[in-house]
Amino acid sequence: MNRMDAVMEEMGLHPLWRLKPGKANEFPDEPAAMGWEEMKSAIESCTACPLHKGRNRTVVGVGSEKADWLFIGEAPGAEEDLKGEPFVGQAGKLLDNMLASIGLSRENNVYIANTVKCRPPANRNPEPSEMAACHPFLSRQIELVGPKLIVLLGRIAAQSVLDSDASISSLRGKVHACGNIPAIVTYHPAYLLRNPMDKSKAWEDLCFARKVMTGL
Repeated sequence: MNRMDAVMEEMGLHPLWRLKPGKANEFPDEPAAMGWEEMKSAIESCTACPLHKGRNRTVVGVGSEKADWLFIGEAPGAEEDLKGEPFVGQAGKLLDNMLASIGLSRENNVYIANTVKCRPPANRNPEPSEMAACHPFLSRQIELVGPKLIVLLGRIAAQSVLDSDASISSLRGKVHACGNIPAIVTYHPAYLLRNPMDKSKAWEDLCFARKVMTGL
């Protein structure tokens, strides 16, 4: 059991990969029963972890709320915190280019979310307890969107959603499962900005994701 799994067990939650197809999942505050607007309101007023103390805006998600593709990153940064939208700034532009390379856009058949909805201080990685606090909302987002395929952007998102301590390199190139939904792992756009030599690997991952989607 990894640290995230232990924290979630203490809170009476279940990792996303354990979601049962076609069944509602029981969480504190009943987000499993919420529709989009009710959930957005609950996120905006959430004080379940210390991240709410430093936020300007919550960052719920963006895109089609009935998309075939769901992209999940780790946490909002400074620009996202000000705008209230995930993946803006240079990382957002790169993600938009990545989407365009396989014929997608955040306005067309894609939904984008993060594992946590508030910005961690100084853009640090979210703590397991912070991800666990947001877990019911992310779980409900996945259920409401009902995507055919999930693309996990970066180590934090992959380890959180897949309940794994594995490295990005070992998770890439495989079809994983989030409940009954297939999931693909690739690099976070912010990582690619710092390590452009891995952009070719990300392109391989996107081609793989497109191939998997075609077969669904």
